[in-house]
Amino acid sequence: MTPDAIPVLSAGRHRNPRKGACFMEMASFLAGERWSDHPSCTHPLLAGLARMVNDVLPDSERGRIAPLIPDVVGLTGPSIEVDLAITVRAAVAAIPVAAADRQNVMACALITCERLMDDRGMASRDLRLEIDAARRSAPGAAAWAEANSPSGLVNEAVFRRRTAPHIIRYAVDGITTACTDDRHDRLVALLAGTIADVAARCPDTTGLREGSLPSTAEQVPAARSAMSARS
Repeated sequence: MTPDAIPVLSAGRHRNPRKGACFMEMASFLAGERWSDHPSCTHPLLAGLARMVNDVLPDSERGRIAPLIPDVVGLTGPSIEVDLAITVRAAVAAIPVAAADRQNVMACALITCERLMDDRGMASRDLRLEIDAARRSAPGAAAWAEANSPSGLVNEAVFRRRTAPHIIRYAVDGITTACTDDRHDRLVALLAGTIADVAARCPDTTGLREGSLPSTAEQVPAARSAMSARS
């Protein structure tokens, strides 16, 4: 596929490139995988966030995330810290602008993440600073969560499989429906910031992303240039 043939991003799944493409389908192409919006080249939770942002952005704004597609190729890792970082970023992004009921849910989500971080002995000073700042931005929600958050620790497997995806979905929806004029900017910034955060926590994937995919080594720079031109 040449850069001129790169599809314009659109919402939803597509059977093949001739039908269009979403963010993660283009990532699957760049990774040399079977055409899919669930490629193995990207952390599942990050891929889920990318699909959500892709789908909720209007057609006029979706091109802004296209230049980020090459950055998620090979971006994955097994550490629970990656799942926590993605989840915290989503909740932190939503809590200042979401409706009150969603703020409460996001504040509870941050407590859930902190408990798991404590249980795993994770310092993660950057995440804890973001959590503290988010609580200061919504003190009412923080107080509600302290009084009403379920006690106990979420099992790590349950967190990965159900809790984290649910939090991220709720966060993206909270931003999308927020009464603010910059919600599209916030969604783009959330995806870009999360990609950068995951990359910093998965340094051992650099080789995979840059050198161990010979079939795509030439495609990635060309695609990045084409996607930037289309954005």
